Amino acid sequence: MSHIETPTSVFSPDALAGRVAFITGGGSGIGYGIAECLSAAGASVAIFSRNEQRVQSAVEKLSDEFKQPALGTVGDVREPESLERAVQQTRNELGSVDILINNAAGNFYAPTADISPNGWRSVIEIDLFGTFHACRAAYPIMSEQKYGRIVSISMTLHYRGWPLMAHATAAKAGVDALTRTLALEWARDGININAVAPGPIPTEAVKKAFALPEAGGVDMFGERAMAGFAEKFIPVGRLGHPHDIGQMVTYLCSPGGDWINGAVFVVDGGESLASPRMIPDGSDKAIN
Repeated sequence: MSHIETPTSVFSPDALAGRVAFITGGGSGIGYGIAECLSAAGASVAIFSRNEQRVQSAVEKLSDEFKQPALGTVGDVREPESLERAVQQTRNELGSVDILINNAAGNFYAPTADISPNGWRSVIEIDLFGTFHACRAAYPIMSEQKYGRIVSISMTLHYRGWPLMAHATAAKAGVDALTRTLALEWARDGININAVAPGPIPTEAVKKAFALPEAGGVDMFGERAMAGFAEKFIPVGRLGHPHDIGQMVTYLCSPGGDWINGAVFVVDGGESLASPRMIPDGSDKAIN
């Protein structure tokens, strides 16, 4: 199985020169991959996350590699005031907020009958409420300057339903609906709003969130297991990398995306078209 670790950016290094991006959950995984791609295209980047150590490490790596201004901010997307403070800090220190990437998410596998009210609330509040709070925090700045690009990270599982993921699929369906509604509401303010729905990308956070105790000790995210999944279920024959999502996000935020508004782009190597609906119980059982 081929796998792209560090794809070369397809964009010129000044494609986003002068732009400032604010990324929730940008300290690792897909969020950090997006931060790298935006930085490579010339944007200054502010990363927002609850983990201060992870934020500072990500900022240092971005600054060293891309020589672009980078800022770390700490807070929780479930707290509107936290986001508002961080967005204002970004404007004060980096000059603006032109791009918002709603990437922060919280997921875990659980039978729906066993999800506690708190577990349900937590995922909905991070994935859906967090997206709403961040959009609201960025709106005053973007509407004032009559320019903004908002990209929310969705998923593909709610397009057909997915066992053990009722909370996350409900939240991401809401993110898609919010994307389309705000695209209509805020377009006259110069703000384009889209979403990207990634396919299978085995980040460390995904491995931890989707670990299944009923898998009988099988390492579902081991090299052989994931290679077998990719060869069997992903038409292009490989798993995704955070940069695959970052490149799509960069395009939407670049001048090439100026007439794209209210769209949800599936970036999954064709997996959602080709594979059956799996029952994630550690076996190869599927619903055809």
